[in-house]
Amino acid sequence: MKSTLYYIITLMVFTSCSSSRNYMSRLDDDKTIFDAVKALNKNAGDTGAINALPVLYTYAQDRHLKKIAGYNSLPDLSRWSRIIDEYNTLQKMYDVISESPGAQKLVNPVNYQNSIYNIKQTAAEEYYQQGTTLLASDGATSSKEAYQAFKKAEQFVAGYKDVKIQMKKAYEGAIVNVLINPVTDNSFFFNSSWGNYGYNYSNEYFQQTLIRELGGTNANRYPARFYSDWEARRENVKPDIIVNLLLRNMDIPGPNTQYYNRRLSNEVIIGTDTSGKAIYKTVYAQMNITRQQFNATVEMEVDIRDANSRNIISNNIYREYYRWQEETATYEGDERALSSEDWRMINSNPYNYPRKEEVLKELYRKLYPQVKNRISYAVDW
Repeated sequence: MKSTLYYIITLMVFTSCSSSRNYMSRLDDDKTIFDAVKALNKNAGDTGAINALPVLYTYAQDRHLKKIAGYNSLPDLSRWSRIIDEYNTLQKMYDVISESPGAQKLVNPVNYQNSIYNIKQTAAEEYYQQGTTLLASDGATSSKEAYQAFKKAEQFVAGYKDVKIQMKKAYEGAIVNVLINPVTDNSFFFNSSWGNYGYNYSNEYFQQTLIRELGGTNANRYPARFYSDWEARRENVKPDIIVNLLLRNMDIPGPNTQYYNRRLSNEVIIGTDTSGKAIYKTVYAQMNITRQQFNATVEMEVDIRDANSRNIISNNIYREYYRWQEETATYEGDERALSSEDWRMINSNPYNYPRKEEVLKELYRKLYPQVKNRISYAVDW
């Protein structure tokens, strides 16, 4: 019966005037109600808004209440957020109509403030009970889920019961022990005369720095404690998560040498004529340039696993590159044709190769933040 009534009223409004038809063409858009009220605030005699607003509100109210009824039938607790969103929309309509003298004369909107309050209380209680049940279970996963449930209760009703205390208990129960293993170095350095230095440097740069910067056993930024392999053995700690770092495909080749020439010229003053005007001469030189360059590469695999099930939490491979180039030169001809940059090349040390330690540090500098972010993302929530 109501649907038939809406249909009849809608047809009447459609045929009344063109401006009403404009509103009705946007019947399913909540913004249309606010547009109609805005129009009435500007002109209380706006015929289109006057004819359309009662139909728009009735239609919108019916649509949102039907959605609420549908959400109420869902078993998942996420239904509460959807229900409150619908009621909040209806309440905004009430507020804007109630604040408009012109709109108030046309529509008697429903105030849903009490409904919203009661629903938030109910939602907070259900999430609180869910958190309590989960907290009674063993394991970091249950504690993590309990924390999220208590957090939702707090979002619905700030300070609900003792939710802050329960959140703290859940958070502490969800803290995991993370073992960061030494770097497994399958690169060039581990299998060469570089070996021992490269191995120790890899662990210093990654394992030890990661543990220190992530907070170690006193971490407060993440719900985790971080241990090295020897720390875990010393303190008899059973890890929940294991991080394996595999360095591979590192290549720091010898420089590739190329030779090329560049002709130079410059206008220089060689004197003045009888009137004092400068006399210019073009001087020439040739730069004989030696270019040395190499591209260094490295890969690191970050494998993060559940210590008990050995299931992969995440597995990522990061690749980085370092490009080095240096040019030195000699010259032939008139030195006055040379620029300051030319002299810099001439005076450069032809054997100024970067040390392998420097290249390694630069590659690690690029890799490190990606590795750290991957680990922190895996343990954070």
